[in-house]
Amino acid sequence: MALMPEAGLDITAPETSPASGSWASPGVRYVVRRILAAVATLIFVVLFNFFLFRMLPGDPVKLYTRGRNVDPEQVRKLTAALNRPLGQQFLDYIRNPFAANVDSVKYSQPVWSVIGERVWPTLLLVGVATLIATVVGVWLGIRSAWNRGERFDRISTNTTLVLYSMPEFWLGMILLIVLGVGVFGLPGLFPTGGLSTPGVDTSSLRGWLDVAWHLFLPVTTLAIVYLAEYSLVMRASLIDEMGQDYLQTARAKGLMDKLVRRRHAVPNALLPTMTLIFLNLGFVVGGAITIEYVFSIPGLGGLTVDALSGPDVPLLQALFLLFSAAVILANLIADLLYARLDPRVRT
Repeated sequence: MALMPEAGLDITAPETSPASGSWASPGVRYVVRRILAAVATLIFVVLFNFFLFRMLPGDPVKLYTRGRNVDPEQVRKLTAALNRPLGQQFLDYIRNPFAANVDSVKYSQPVWSVIGERVWPTLLLVGVATLIATVVGVWLGIRSAWNRGERFDRISTNTTLVLYSMPEFWLGMILLIVLGVGVFGLPGLFPTGGLSTPGVDTSSLRGWLDVAWHLFLPVTTLAIVYLAEYSLVMRASLIDEMGQDYLQTARAKGLMDKLVRRRHAVPNALLPTMTLIFLNLGFVVGGAITIEYVFSIPGLGGLTVDALSGPDVPLLQALFLLFSAAVILANLIADLLYARLDPRVRT
């Protein structure tokens, strides 16, 4: 005798939710959308980069031959090469925007070789400054917010506001005068420019210490400005989180304030700060132009100034593409990390 299902009992198989790693899951769809958006933005930048520098006024032949004793036959060949149809130039460019056979006007070398020599000083300068500013700034912001209205909060907040309002180049020159040149009879303690002492092998331990000695003032300048920004954002974000109901629930369960801060408030308050950090990392490759100029650091910032003073159009085009790609990549990393830290973003 067959068993009949009771009335009102649903015996159909339950619908299975998509696996967390399948294409139908919100997390995977979010990642794919972010990657496609980054690729689309990069394609737009590549196209914009091609047309932007071809709309500049002036005669490109005179620009390339300025200040040089060039044979008339070479000028004729250069004119023929630069006056190719725009469609042919576009096809040659789009095949490989990062081609290594384009020479800089000022340096008479391939543009990417010139840029490659300047990347590491900029990464070292701005990367170290960002790391120091992140650690110190986030700590200051957490402590100020948790002790809101107390003496430490008032002093740190007012100090960071003053530091944040200072122009980077002005603060750099003040530190350079006080600690580099020396004032009121006090000698200068640090070098006034350059990345290392001439003749020192930078691959040795002595060379590393010499580079750190030269970078102390520029790194300090950037770190002071950056940590003020991180501290203010972290403080404001944590103050907003402290008024949420889930923190009151955590305290009602008997958790100490220290655990409530570390396990609940700080992780959620870190989200805006993490976004700011990764957005700033996108500009690391671009370099701090003013700081590199003040302290004579041979990085991408100083190279950009040299290219603009020409103008060195091929070098400017390569730098613009590099800076844009760095910002796009940093934005993509920030989006993916934000989704990892906050599940609400994925859904």
